[in-house]
Amino acid sequence: MAMRLVQVAMNARDDPALGRFWAQALGWTLSSEAPGVTNLEPEGVPYPDPSAIFIDVLAVPEPKAGKNRVHLDLATTSPAHQADLVARLRDLGATPADVGQGDVPWTVLADPEGNEFCVLEPRPVYRDTGPIAAVVVDCADPRAMAGFWGAAMDWTVHEAGDALARLRSATGTGPYLEFVRTPDAKTVKNRVHLDLRPYPGDDQAAEADRVRALGATDVDLGQGDVPWTVLADPEGNEFCVLTPL
Repeated sequence: MAMRLVQVAMNARDDPALGRFWAQALGWTLSSEAPGVTNLEPEGVPYPDPSAIFIDVLAVPEPKAGKNRVHLDLATTSPAHQADLVARLRDLGATPADVGQGDVPWTVLADPEGNEFCVLEPRPVYRDTGPIAAVVVDCADPRAMAGFWGAAMDWTVHEAGDALARLRSATGTGPYLEFVRTPDAKTVKNRVHLDLRPYPGDDQAAEADRVRALGATDVDLGQGDVPWTVLADPEGNEFCVLTPL
């Protein structure tokens, strides 16, 4: 049994507007499966597919509070591409963000609802990831997080150190999932979270039990009676176990 990371869910006060920003930023298409849900998909890529991590933007009433613990890193292929992408994103409504990064070769921006993200300088490791280089999670112990998530999913651990851990789909395609050591403790519900999906024929409840045995815990966010299971990893980051597909 195993699961795979299929999408990132972003909370938003205005899901259609934030969806439009990210669709234009990534060159993706938009749809909506229900009121309050805006879905983003790379054109021509079937869902789910290991070559991409899809995005769902979910309407919530509460505003953003504090720096997000989960963010996206965008890939670029040259210094000119990085500069052009930053300029285009700012034209779309992104703003500069200071998260204490200092003098770094990447650019930190915030989307129109304040969600931080990075436009990276060209790096060989991300040359074939597509527009999203990585989904990045702040944490206290990257090595331990790599152990949990590597066991929870069928993704491969490429690096696991004290400062950084990096996983990627077992197919060797698509973005990375990275855990970066930070001193800040988690204090509020994550505004961006991960969604995992079992494979066809697998049992959702059994998969939820399996990751509980690895250290996940149940979380009540007021979700009520829903077809997915809400859990938290060993550092409290919420994630959802969806139905098999």
